[in-house]
Amino acid sequence: MKGQEWYQTAEVAEEYDTKRFSDGGRLIDEREKEAVLSAVGPVDDKRVLEIACGTGRFTTMLAQRGADIVGLDISPAMLQEGRKKARAAGVDDHLEFMRGDAARLPFPDDHFETVIAMRFFHLADTPASFLAELRRVARKQVVFDTFRRFSTRSIYNWLLPMGSRLYARAEIEELLDGAGLQLAGEEHDFFFPYGLYRQLPDAMATRVRELDDVIMDSPIGEYVASVSYWDARLQEE
Repeated sequence: MKGQEWYQTAEVAEEYDTKRFSDGGRLIDEREKEAVLSAVGPVDDKRVLEIACGTGRFTTMLAQRGADIVGLDISPAMLQEGRKKARAAGVDDHLEFMRGDAARLPFPDDHFETVIAMRFFHLADTPASFLAELRRVARKQVVFDTFRRFSTRSIYNWLLPMGSRLYARAEIEELLDGAGLQLAGEEHDFFFPYGLYRQLPDAMATRVRELDDVIMDSPIGEYVASVSYWDARLQEE
């Protein structure tokens, strides 16, 4: 995975949410959570795994909705922040954070109804093998996001210190088929890249988001989106 050493430092973990999801970044956080909830539906008593859970944004949110959820991450510092967030939300007694490698998940086959991987595949050096491992432990569903090739993200990408892997739709379809998954739902959003929103104060970011929504609601929206949310299900035999 790209950027593993950077990602695991305590300094990055402590500032992660503030730098990415405050001010204009709040709009990204809200949209990503909306996309996850739309894909997974009701989660009460559903066994869920989130890989690369980071500070537990989605893990805690789904635990609050009744999911039986495990958040797995390679960074102890990120997991510590996740535990703080779960305690603050009052759900630390019915979720689990654990350290682990997404390439070798420590769970048996078909162990979870749903597996979630947000903000993961843009850093995956071998996406096919990672997706196959997610599918192995999923009994029904794998939900993940990717950054889109041929979008404003490709212009912004070179500015990032780690870079990001970008995907065309054909690549996603090939990856899903290779992992024994089929596409059940998809959403595409954000003409303007995430990095722009993070640089803007809340009021200005809200105005940019209004313009973004107009573009995304137009006939060209799907084709110029910088982010895609994929809802994949196991292929029927």
